[in-house]
Amino acid sequence: MGKWRYGVILDAGSSGTRVHIYRWLNTQRARKEGTEVELNSLPELETKKKWTLKIHPGVSTFGEKPEAVGPDHLKQLVDHALEYIPDEQVQDTPIFLLATAGMRLLPDIQRNQVLDNICSYLQRNTQFQLPDCGLHIQVIPGETEGLYGWIAANYLLGAFDADAAQHHGHGKDHHTYGFLDMGGASAQIAFAPNATEAEKHAEDLKLLRMRKVNGDPLEYKVFVTTWLGYGVNEARRRYIDSLLTASPGIAELPDPCLPTGLEVTKSGHAIGPGSHEAAGKETYLLGTGKFPECLSKTFPLLDKDAPCLDPPCLLHGVHVPAIDFDVNHFVGVSEYWHTTHEIFEMAHKDKAYDFNTYQQRVLEFCSQDWKSIQKGVKEEKWGHKVTEEKVAEVCFKASWLINMLHDGIGIPRVGLEATKGGHNGTKAVIDGAKEKGFLDPFQAVNKINDVEVSWTLGKMVLYAASQVPGPDDKALAVGFGSNVAGPNLPKDFQYAGGSSIPLPSDLKDDDVDWHDKLFTSSSSRRLPGFLLFLLILLVAAFLLCGRDRRSSLLRKAGFSPGKGNKRKNAVTNGLGKLFGNNNSGPLYERVLEGGIGPSPSDFELDDMNDSDSENSNGHTSGWATPKANNNGFSSPVLHSSPRSARVNVYNANAQHPPPQPMAGYFDGPPNHASSTHSLATTPGLQLPGGRGGLLARTESREQLATATLRSGSRSRAASPSRIRSPFIAPLREGIE
Repeated sequence: MGKWRYGVILDAGSSGTRVHIYRWLNTQRARKEGTEVELNSLPELETKKKWTLKIHPGVSTFGEKPEAVGPDHLKQLVDHALEYIPDEQVQDTPIFLLATAGMRLLPDIQRNQVLDNICSYLQRNTQFQLPDCGLHIQVIPGETEGLYGWIAANYLLGAFDADAAQHHGHGKDHHTYGFLDMGGASAQIAFAPNATEAEKHAEDLKLLRMRKVNGDPLEYKVFVTTWLGYGVNEARRRYIDSLLTASPGIAELPDPCLPTGLEVTKSGHAIGPGSHEAAGKETYLLGTGKFPECLSKTFPLLDKDAPCLDPPCLLHGVHVPAIDFDVNHFVGVSEYWHTTHEIFEMAHKDKAYDFNTYQQRVLEFCSQDWKSIQKGVKEEKWGHKVTEEKVAEVCFKASWLINMLHDGIGIPRVGLEATKGGHNGTKAVIDGAKEKGFLDPFQAVNKINDVEVSWTLGKMVLYAASQVPGPDDKALAVGFGSNVAGPNLPKDFQYAGGSSIPLPSDLKDDDVDWHDKLFTSSSSRRLPGFLLFLLILLVAAFLLCGRDRRSSLLRKAGFSPGKGNKRKNAVTNGLGKLFGNNNSGPLYERVLEGGIGPSPSDFELDDMNDSDSENSNGHTSGWATPKANNNGFSSPVLHSSPRSARVNVYNANAQHPPPQPMAGYFDGPPNHASSTHSLATTPGLQLPGGRGGLLARTESREQLATATLRSGSRSRAASPSRIRSPFIAPLREGIE
């Protein structure tokens, strides 16, 4: 086994499947090289943007032809993964396919047939580690997806690190963050209640057990639940149904959640000429742009008045332990991010979530008439990614998000509820939040430390932790299940993966890591050492190129003896004696033998492509539970902004720094430029020689012949033998 362990996850959503590759140090290496803080933390995972690839459609479309899911769908994803995982590591690399909403909608028989064909294809056609089909190939419920999201968010924020209490202390010995996710069909919440609520509602919590690099267990008690029908698309469908019920038989139905003057069908499509809506035979929606009325009409969709059989409840009679917002600070992904950033990110750069400011900006936008908004889209007022479809939906989405956050979950309305009289509360809260970062009651995020929040990361963190050997044979398994008392595992315990593998006895590095060591290692000596190595290599090449050629190079460099000052001549004569300079007559520059040598481009490092186009054929992955069929209202498209080709979740050779505060509620994603490194462009390195190469010649054949005659007939047999250096370019092309 080499230095790295690898893992592959296929995120099988409703619209497509995305492959993710992660890697982490094997436990032996991590224990040998890790600091005290790193040994007391979870394994550090790495991923790269080019390691991901998404293809369409989703695996749920193979319900009628399950036998085709392998060759027609999985093969492309597997081939992509094999490009980046060393051949000798494949058999030790686990592969998972975890499906979400799309597969949940298939009939049981079709769903099971698709899963069986997926597993059999991967076992027959790949060498990946797949010992248990039931564990590695499955449809996960919304609660599991939410728990993986909670793990990923807290992992990226550093809340699991040994020094988390110093950087993420929220009070009451609490340092983890709550997690909110909203997709097209459902919404999830996951958080660790305070000690009082955890004891009071112990049976409602999930016991999550992980393992640090040193083998010590790391346990959390987390509450997770999901609300089906509370995603933005399903909420919109329920909203339209309520309008139709309140005003039956009306051809033109006023909709306060649409911009003024916009006319669409009940499914959200534009009304075409000759359609039933245009002929007055079918009800259509007419936007009135009254956002306060939109808020009041979407509030009943929360169903807060539903009977609560197990109090306390939040929405639809679903039990949720009381949330202590003094210690429970939440991060929101998917729609929580897109609804607040897709329209406002280009114009506003506030750092804090402020309910009052956000609602005011939404009110200003949604009060515009549709023609003005269309003009803004054409002029790319809100960015080139904003389409007419998105701006038509954003007012409803904003009203639903505000209701869910503040009236549903109960997030304090920062800017109103959290202010005191006699001062500008909004400005004070914003200024304070800029300093606190993620200690605000709520922040919408897309990336943390330049790493996209993805539930697949949470799953692989859990698996990597399971591969750390425990202190003894009695160590409890890594995974999650019901929070039951006693040493025995609960019946519903979900193992993270296979059992931990024996620690490797060798610490040999993988050959594929040489580029990372030179250019992405955290060692402060990596670049000076590399430059010194190049200097030594150049000197060696110079010494091996022969006496005559060395003399020629010295003359070209300006050390030729002549009528200059005595000091210069003395230096030149000294160098000439050292390198064999013969001043008795004109020298003739020999042409190297042995054919055409390597091109200078052979010594350039490969380009590190960071383009989205190579690695994604569509939507980027996120937390959103894939949407159900909603007759035309599409769920948001996630777009990941460019980032560096190599992404470190954490620096492998330094103590974990406190995470940098994320871009705020209205911040756009940062831009990062990828870079390539080459020997020929390394700053400070001047390769000897000139005129088009190290020793490339530009003289014509006639000039060479004249120089040869003047130098006399010198036997080639008497020339000293020379070892060809790869740094010397061939001269044959220069004279032929």
